[in-house]
Amino acid sequence: MNTSQAWVELALKTLSCNQKDLARRIAVSPTQISKWKNGEHMSIDMEDKFRALVNIGDKHPEFVLWAGSLEDADKWDRLIHRLADEAQDSAETGYDTEPFQDDLGLLCVRVSGTLSDMGVEPPKAFPPELDPYFNGVDGSGNDEADDDDPDASDQLYELLETNSYSAVIRTIFESLNDVWGFYVAYVANSIDDDDESLYDTEANIEACLMDLAACKIQVDERFAPRIRTFRHRVMKDYQEWLTAVKEAAFRAGTPLSAELLDMVSDTHGELGHAAEAESLGFNASRLHPDIYMNELLVGMRIIHQVLPAILKKLDISDFELDQSNLHINVLPFRAYADAAEPDVEATPPTDE
Repeated sequence: MNTSQAWVELALKTLSCNQKDLARRIAVSPTQISKWKNGEHMSIDMEDKFRALVNIGDKHPEFVLWAGSLEDADKWDRLIHRLADEAQDSAETGYDTEPFQDDLGLLCVRVSGTLSDMGVEPPKAFPPELDPYFNGVDGSGNDEADDDDPDASDQLYELLETNSYSAVIRTIFESLNDVWGFYVAYVANSIDDDDESLYDTEANIEACLMDLAACKIQVDERFAPRIRTFRHRVMKDYQEWLTAVKEAAFRAGTPLSAELLDMVSDTHGELGHAAEAESLGFNASRLHPDIYMNELLVGMRIIHQVLPAILKKLDISDFELDQSNLHINVLPFRAYADAAEPDVEATPPTDE
């Protein structure tokens, strides 16, 4: 569902009216309502009209629809942002996970969108068992009241783990810490901002990191029935995007400090360790094999250009390559050990 469709559906639901009545309220034709309902783009001015009509503040219509009501959307908003704060506090990559700061107000709608794409059914209402999370375990009404109490913190943790929605959101956020860290450490720096061919690719890579993080968690397929199709699509997209970044870096002669496709194939824990190593400077003296291969190819190209000039300068026209010395025929060390007498210590061959 795109934003235009969400605005129409939310307005019809909130106002309990039909399409004809809705068209009259915002002074457009019923045909235009149908076009928006079928996905036609809606202008920002018209979105503002819908926002005022349904009175949802700065929330996204897709998120409010997912939550079921504005009241429940407020509760999910608080829960998601607190889980994000907790995830950021526990991050170990050395990098701040910017999506958790939510400067653009996209965190909640991205969470609900990712869950929907995984096949998770929207909650019919905010789970009543999570209400104590906002009232404090002691009933104080302060959801921060028991943060310093170990027993209360354990109760809050268990409370969140018993609900499928809060548990999977928490796990996705833990994964996002690691995925974001790897992205900042290795991918973002490999993208040339002046390369116009990568504008859309760069935007897609960053915008879909929540989806990639969700691909790397274990989730019950009964809760997320489309998880396999979701993983296949997201990973295929990232393979294409990251390959484009690698090819652009090669064309520009930009060295890569890691294999970017590890972002697809590695677990989120492995990505987090790799990001932490980079943030701590452990990789300063270590080059990725791609760099060695690039240096080798450059050297070969130089030889191909220089050697003909040298031969011409030396007036050598009948040069023949002796391939007999290109291979060193040396028995493996084990062969020498096997051939040695039992009471004679085998020693590897030397060049002498």
